[in-house]
Amino acid sequence: MIANILSIAGTDPTGGAGIQADLKSFAAQGAHGMCVVTAVVAQNTCGVRGVEMMAPSFVADQLDAVFDDVRVDAVKLGMMANAGIIAAVADRLARHPGIPVVLDPVMVAKSGDHLLDPDAVSALRDLLVPRATLITPNLPEAAVLLNRADDWTAQDMEAALPGLLHLGSEWVLLKGGHLAGAETSTDLLHGPTGTHALPAPRLDTVNDHGTGCTLSAAIAALVPHHPMEQAVRRAKQYLHGALAASDRLEVGRGHGPLHHFHALWPSG
Repeated sequence: MIANILSIAGTDPTGGAGIQADLKSFAAQGAHGMCVVTAVVAQNTCGVRGVEMMAPSFVADQLDAVFDDVRVDAVKLGMMANAGIIAAVADRLARHPGIPVVLDPVMVAKSGDHLLDPDAVSALRDLLVPRATLITPNLPEAAVLLNRADDWTAQDMEAALPGLLHLGSEWVLLKGGHLAGAETSTDLLHGPTGTHALPAPRLDTVNDHGTGCTLSAAIAALVPHHPMEQAVRRAKQYLHGALAASDRLEVGRGHGPLHHFHALWPSG
């Protein structure tokens, strides 16, 4: 079975993050990608210039159009933009229980630009996190979700896992990429089978635009066919390869995109 995976997120006209990265990641995992747009973002590899948010009712219309016609095997949630959109998405997901949901709690772009209204954080925490099969926060996002300082050690990461899981998702993948000083970056997967440390060597590249989108999208594409731990491990291997091959691309002057099709395109 070829899985049908739905991305609900914002756009990136340079193709490195958001819906564009999600669709590439789905395709690279052999899945059919679909998308519902929450916001049109004017951004490039250097920063965000503006955001036009969709009306919540139109986000709901897009979701109805997909669910009324197509079998959806998993959902990836990215940029939600505001509380109204979050409420609309939560309402539609509630009408279709049993579908795996991977939530990347997108709050800040790689450039540092904010992508979620401050008043929407509580809506995200209260309405969407409990509907998620897996949430994939990085350390700054986890700090916001837990209302704690963004000051982490490896011990803090492990100690934070029960609190993150208590927010309501079935699994938590706490990403350690922002933890300074180590030659490896270790993510922690926590859920029904315990805690799993997932280390990976750090790569020296500025082409890391859309890493969170890419990882969470790859997991969503793999979850219909694999247990969660295996899906996460496979997705991390894919992400590492996409980062390692990113210098083969020449896209922009800032944080360039990953090479989503590194395993499929000729290397010359």
